[in-house]
Amino acid sequence: MNNSKKILQVAVLVSGGGTNLQALIDAEKQMIADNGFCPYHIALVVSSAKDAYALTRAQNAGINSVVASPSVILGAENAKAASRDEKRLAVSDRVLQLCNENNIEAIVLAGFLTVLAGDVVKEYSGKIINLHPALLPKFGGVGMFGHHVHEAVLAAGEKESGCTIHLVDDGCDTGTILLQKKVPVMPGDTPETLYARIAPEEHKAMVEGLVLLSERLA
Repeated sequence: MNNSKKILQVAVLVSGGGTNLQALIDAEKQMIADNGFCPYHIALVVSSAKDAYALTRAQNAGINSVVASPSVILGAENAKAASRDEKRLAVSDRVLQLCNENNIEAIVLAGFLTVLAGDVVKEYSGKIINLHPALLPKFGGVGMFGHHVHEAVLAAGEKESGCTIHLVDDGCDTGTILLQKKVPVMPGDTPETLYARIAPEEHKAMVEGLVLLSERLA
């Protein structure tokens, strides 16, 4: 076992089922089994939704997990009255607090539906990666997530789609691209069939992207 190499302490931010989180958990275990070393360690999972299945995946893997939804942070009544920007900043500030408390060195957005803002983006500049389910710079920006992206790709008559791992800056899907995976768009595709073709590539890209970030920050 090589203990001299640096292991990046990572927080994974989630909002839903957590299949990309699972890919990272499985890859970490597999790399340790194969080589005795993985360049990253998932030390924290933060969910913006209390009922996200990703939380169960974290618990099953023995990973510290926390819910950071607007209603948990602000209280239910205040969250109802808050603007989108106020909720976004409250979640972002809570993420920063949790990362500082847990000595987190890098952040992975794995289907996290809150666009980070404020100090967390500054403090972790160059240390946050996001997975986007299309080939940026096309089909990015506010409102472009999940099935909305796949619907837009099909409506535009694109011949290919895929996914992108990029660094996060203070824009939305505008940071430096680290890697992309491409798949063909087939005749008769629906958002569901296109997603089914992209999903396995997302899992590979998520792992490759985090390993790449780990090497950059080592």
